[in-house]
Amino acid sequence: MKLLLATRNAHKVHEIRQILADLPVQLLTLDDVTGLPDELPEDGDTFEHNALQKARFAHQVTGLLTCADDSGIEVDALDGRPGVFSKRFSPEGTDEGNNRHLLALLGDRTDRTARYRCVLALVGDGGFQTTLDGRCEGVIGHEARGQGGFGYDPLFWPTEAPGRTMAELTMDEKNAISHRGRAFSRLPELLGRLPAR
Repeated sequence: MKLLLATRNAHKVHEIRQILADLPVQLLTLDDVTGLPDELPEDGDTFEHNALQKARFAHQVTGLLTCADDSGIEVDALDGRPGVFSKRFSPEGTDEGNNRHLLALLGDRTDRTARYRCVLALVGDGGFQTTLDGRCEGVIGHEARGQGGFGYDPLFWPTEAPGRTMAELTMDEKNAISHRGRAFSRLPELLGRLPAR
């Protein structure tokens, strides 16, 4: 079975390939197909809307069974921001810029609870579409620590890995507890919802 992963994010693709290593699918990315823009549309105000929008768009153009996700970090003290704007939270829109901006907004606040969220969407023929949600709870630290991962990982201290940021975990450790790991490990569940042919 061919499955199109609707992203060009190399970090994300690397993580997902590791998570799905045992799944009997031929995993393609946007770099493997033609006719799609560099950036897929994602103008919704929820992770679910954006994941479905990207998956529908890519499926419509390619005709392939398509999986897309939208993910980010929600900080309780910021009323859930950056949320769907996690990737472009700062004017620079870089990992370093986003992290600096988040730390500046939080300042010396003690309420720093947050969660990573990932909504996974699967879209196929005949109007088939379904989603699921993965989460990882934790807190935002006061400074960046660790060299692994990407995005907000150097600031995020997951509850399930006491004493370490997400950026200090091995890939296997991260995939076992991360929002994306939890969502994509349930991909067989989504594939099981496909209508019988």
